[in-house]
Amino acid sequence: MNSVTIFWFQLVSSVFVVSLVTTWYVWPALTKLSRNSALIALLFVHVFRYVGMTELVTGMIDPKLPGEFVSSAAYGDLLEAALALVSIFALRSNWRFAIPLVWVANTWGFVDLLNGVRGVFQLNVPSFNLSTLWYIYTFYAPLVLVSHLMIFWVLIKSKSWKS
Repeated sequence: MNSVTIFWFQLVSSVFVVSLVTTWYVWPALTKLSRNSALIALLFVHVFRYVGMTELVTGMIDPKLPGEFVSSAAYGDLLEAALALVSIFALRSNWRFAIPLVWVANTWGFVDLLNGVRGVFQLNVPSFNLSTLWYIYTFYAPLVLVSHLMIFWVLIKSKSWKS
């Protein structure tokens, strides 16, 4: 198997495994929490997206990767990390604008993720040397994807979710 095939195999496998764990364990546990507590737990997955800034560290990844892709991924993730953290504080403090802020954070983060996936396909990113960022793409990104979808589901069910 070549590295590109291995990359996609690992990424799809991670989405599958994270989805199983979510369905069997995470979701049933979240439904026992208040809406705000469930959202906080899911948002913490995104707080660590600042790790994407590693792409900007000289020598960490293939210098042939286009700078526009690298900068967009790094700064998009950093903004999502900040929005997720502010959303957590807003939810914990029961601020009136907490839920709209979660919508903004999750929508931004999801669009940023989709933009990154588009770039991965367009540039065939797995064919470049990703060094340790390989794990971000093949393990953490699937976790982020599933978390985004769960946050959207909680927000959509917000009116009927227990307080």
